Amino acid sequence: MQTFKSIAFALLAFTLVACGSTAALISTPIENIDTMPLKVKELTKEELKNWWHLDLIKDTVPGMSVHRTYDEIIKKRKGQTIIVGVIDSGIDIEHEDLEGVIWVNPNEIPNNGIDDDGNGYIDDINGWNFLGDIVGEQMEYVRIMLRLAPKFEDKPESAISTADREEYALYQKAKAEYLKEKQEALSTKVQYESMIEVIRPAHEKVAQKLGKEDYTRDELKTLEEDASFGREVFMLDQMFEFDDNIPTILKEIDEGVKYFSSRLDYHFNVTEDFRATLGDDPYDITDVPHGNSQVSGPDPKKEDAKHGTHVAGIIAAHRNNDLGMNGVAENVQIMALRAVPDGDEYDKDIALAIRYAVDNGAKVINTSFGKFYSPNPEWVYEAIKYASENDVLIVNAAGNDGFDLDEDAIQVYPNDQTTNFDEISNAFLTVGALDTRYGSEMVASFSNYGKNQVDVFAPGVEIWSSTPNNDYEFQMGTSMAAPAVAGVAAMLRSYYPQLTAAQVKQIIMESGLPSKQVVILGGEPDNKKSFSEISKSGKMVNMYNAFIMAETLSNQQQQ
Repeated sequence: MQTFKSIAFALLAFTLVACGSTAALISTPIENIDTMPLKVKELTKEELKNWWHLDLIKDTVPGMSVHRTYDEIIKKRKGQTIIVGVIDSGIDIEHEDLEGVIWVNPNEIPNNGIDDDGNGYIDDINGWNFLGDIVGEQMEYVRIMLRLAPKFEDKPESAISTADREEYALYQKAKAEYLKEKQEALSTKVQYESMIEVIRPAHEKVAQKLGKEDYTRDELKTLEEDASFGREVFMLDQMFEFDDNIPTILKEIDEGVKYFSSRLDYHFNVTEDFRATLGDDPYDITDVPHGNSQVSGPDPKKEDAKHGTHVAGIIAAHRNNDLGMNGVAENVQIMALRAVPDGDEYDKDIALAIRYAVDNGAKVINTSFGKFYSPNPEWVYEAIKYASENDVLIVNAAGNDGFDLDEDAIQVYPNDQTTNFDEISNAFLTVGALDTRYGSEMVASFSNYGKNQVDVFAPGVEIWSSTPNNDYEFQMGTSMAAPAVAGVAAMLRSYYPQLTAAQVKQIIMESGLPSKQVVILGGEPDNKKSFSEISKSGKMVNMYNAFIMAETLSNQQQQ
């Protein structure tokens, strides 16, 4: 692994020389945050929309100092264009805030039905859709159960040969998880439906009486003296414990019903072969090509492209164009690679998507997805090695289960570690998620963590970004933290193209902000560790410091 000595920020001041300009800027790194008298304040709605671009010292929130980097370091400097591959659910390439930042294959003639560049993909103008018309899929453990059932169903362990014991154990584990998860989804769906049945009519009755939908808790309590509203007041008053707006609560419950219904229709479906529409063998890596060039997916409403569009916006939405939001990076082209369905992705599709991105010029790849079972991890491992060998950095989401990936001996795929935490790549960066408030609760309650398996932390809660059809919304997850870091990586590769992918990874890890905070993990108040002990670097990504360190290393290499 390529490494370099950690820089003693406290002892050095750095001169950053603007590319193409004689102007020089003296900048000092951000450090010693635990000595600052931080005053955490409530964020306004507008601040919340870009908190992850803010600065911990200046703004008291654990953002990545993006605005400060542009204002104090980048200014009018010009970088090179960097292609970022986004392997996801699809991207609305027509979104207003992504106009002009979607990668266009220079060697392919649009819509002529010919593989002009000879890469095996016909009319791959903006990337490739490895899923074709597939939207929903089973979980991987369901597919494992279905594939192994003919061999092991109804057989006792005593009837299993020694050679088949390991596979039999996998079948039993997959089946047990299927039964457990399906029952939980069904129970939760029924619970949400029951809540809707009583809350919605109660809300409608109260709203009609008060003459408004968005009444407050105090306004609701004005009806306490009216005996005909006793039941409604009691029920809705409890709902105000969860949110200060009843229509918002109803919307969230409706979305919950929709989500768990979808899980039952797709994730736990044991009768449909969703892959059949593609016509390939998903367990044969040589059975290619498959899919099509429709990178936004088959849905005209592009609903299934929401996740990928949100990720793409975090990385590269136009800055300062008076539209919905600012991405982290400029000088970026987003290569759309649709390979993640509503359900678990196939190893084959992920491996091929990584190789496609590498072969077509991507220097950074974002992988905001994951699963716990992987029938063919070797294909993805080989693709990760291929990316590293070709100087491509992969930025990966740690997962949203609140797990200590080290202590629990859990692997979330994709990853760059096989056994004993040995890394197979020095250009694979795994990212956990931060919340908006600095202090003991700054690690997102859902974020996975681990001293060996997670590299850094970055903002991943209440992230405002683009969604299909020129819309925007807040989403949360390590899925949002990873593209924030991918944006930083793209900027480093843009302004310091001489640095390798491995060096960029190391810079991001080394230059982050350390903290002595003891943090709550997994949303459990009794589960606490020092922030320095929950990732390999023990740090929060900071773009400002990363630029200073990149400049220093770049200058050292030129001497």
